[in-house]
Parts: sequence; C-alpha cells; structure tokens
Amino acid sequence: MEYVQELVTTLHDFGGASPDAPLAETTVVVPLTERDHGSPAAERVFRILSSLDLDSVLVALHADRTAVTEVTEWLGGFDPTPEVLWCTAPPVEQLLAQHGLGGGAGKGRDVWLALGIAAARSSYVVVHDADATSYGPSHVPKLCAPLANGHDFVKGYYARVEDGRLYGRLFRLFFTPLVRELAQSHDAPILRYLSAFRYALAGEFAATASLARQLRVQRDWGLEVGTLGDAFAGAGFERSAQVDLGVHEHDHRAVSGEQGLGSMADQVGRALFRVVEDAGVDPDYGSLPARYRAAARRLVEQYAADAAFNGLDYDAAGEREQVRTYADAVRPPEADTRLPAWSETDLDPVAVGDAARDALGTCPER
Repeated sequence: MEYVQELVTTLHDFGGASPDAPLAETTVVVPLTERDHGSPAAERVFRILSSLDLDSVLVALHADRTAVTEVTEWLGGFDPTPEVLWCTAPPVEQLLAQHGLGGGAGKGRDVWLALGIAAARSSYVVVHDADATSYGPSHVPKLCAPLANGHDFVKGYYARVEDGRLYGRLFRLFFTPLVRELAQSHDAPILRYLSAFRYALAGEFAATASLARQLRVQRDWGLEVGTLGDAFAGAGFERSAQVDLGVHEHDHRAVSGEQGLGSMADQVGRALFRVVEDAGVDPDYGSLPARYRAAARRLVEQYAADAAFNGLDYDAAGEREQVRTYADAVRPPEADTRLPAWSETDLDPVAVGDAARDALGTCPER
C-alpha cells in the first residue's frame, strides 16, 4: 500500500470504503455493443447500477437493427430499466449528417452522443464500460465523490493483473514510454499532466456537466487520450483527480487483427499526437520511433523484474515484439475527425434522444 500524490489529486483505497457521493445528481453512461450484452460481466455491472440511487443510467448502444430488440429486452430485466440511446439508429445518423457531423461511427462517437444528453439532465456524468468482472458497488461513488468537492474531472486507475500475468499492455508498452520520451525533449505542461495519471487509458472517468459539454471526442479508440487533452484545458492540474479502483479484470484483446491492440495503438497514437500538438508540442517524428522503442525496451526489463518479484509469468520476448508492432503507430496524426464540444454545436441533445427513442419503436418484436 502506498499514499504517494501526483501532480493531480490522487485518492487511494486504504480499506475499501465507499465515499459519500452525489449519486442522485449523476447520470452513468455505459457504452454497449450487441456482442457485450448478456455476458456475466455486463450482468454484474447493470445489477450493481440498479442498486444505486442514480439520476439515470444511459446505455449508449452500438448495434444493428436486428439485434436491438434482443438487447433492449435483456436490459428490461433490470429494475429500474436503463435508458437506451440507440447510437447507430438511422434517424440519429441522418440527424448528425444534417448538422455536418456525419462520418465514422465508433465507441467515441457513441459516448459523445450520450454525454450531450447526460450533461443536459444531470449535474455530473460518469462513464465506464460493462466488461469488468471485478466491477463493484463503490466504483461509481469513488468516481463521482471528488466532483462534489472541488474537482471537475476524475479518472479511474487500477492494477491490471489477472491469471498470474500483467495486462494493460497498450498503456504499459505504448502510451507510457511514448509520453516519457516526448517529455525528455519537451518541457510542456500537457506532458506532465498526461504522465500524472496512473492509468491514462482507463475507460472510467467522471466530469461535471459543464466540463462534459466542453469535451471534443475522438470517434474511435482514441477517446480516453482525447478526453485527457480537453480535461487539461478545462480542469487543469488543480481541478483534476484520479481514484483507486483496485484490481481490474476484463476481456483481453489480441495484438493483431482489425480490433486488436495494434489497430488500437494507431488510433491512440493519433489522438495523443493531436493532444500534444494542440498544446504546442512539436514532436520530431523522424527520430521519435527509435527513441520510443529504446524507452519501451527499458520498461520491458523493469516489468520482467516486477513480474519475477511477484511470481508472475512474463513473456519478455513477446512484449518486445509488441513494442515493434506499436512503433508503427508513432507517426504524425492524420486529418482531425474529432467531434466538437457540445457547447460549440447547434445540435440539440434532446433531438438526438427523441430520434433514438422513435427508432427503437420501429424495431421488430421477437
């Protein structure tokens, strides 16, 4: 157990307490795909959410029309029933296109849509996934409590140790060494901010409604990094916090493939470089890949020592191979496709909710 503070307020779990939190003023946003629903992890998450005295639970559903009925019927088994925002409904897509916001659809866009609705109805917003088998009743109170005590943005952090192995590979092997190497050559506050978060790629965060309306959001897996960039602009060191969520267990991805960690590294890298460039950092993309690989290899040696110290299995050769794969993502970002802050668009979140709700009524019964 440790109690070290970072440049952002770091709130530790010293004994499993669940802090007082303004739950009745909070909407919890849960992005969900048709593949995720009905799993033991999702069952646990929604069962626990139904036991909390929340303002609302908003499910940002990414699903084909053929699967929507099955998912909504499953969600209807929880009391109270979570509200479903069908993010990929044709009327929602049409509404976005009418406002010049058409384009790629992914987790980031789903969360962005839900943030607009949540921030319009509640004082506070919490966002987390539904795939954690270790999810507990204190997760939402921990994320939400600092918002009632002077903070505008809160990020969760946790240990990724499962089945006798270290996980969190994209964060450990890509994000961390890359940010450290950038910080070696650039004395920039944004890099100190990114480095202060113990799990910068965690999907769990909370924000005041005011800050949520200021977030520009990546359409895809760069969501977490992009959120940190705008949190730095809107909350800074003083009004940002991170909270200890214990040990986290959820699904693991392969490195290769369309949905693998290699593809995610591309998206996270693009988001990261947009964030640092927005803050005035000008990376040397010519030398950075080699410097990143060297920094990552040093970390592999440290992870190997930590694993051996704790009796964990560790595939150092496999992790060095991952570093080589991730190095391909160290390149200038492509065209900026971020969704704008809700405060900067004329799209009405109420209209989005109405369009999604009407579309649900057209889905076939089973």
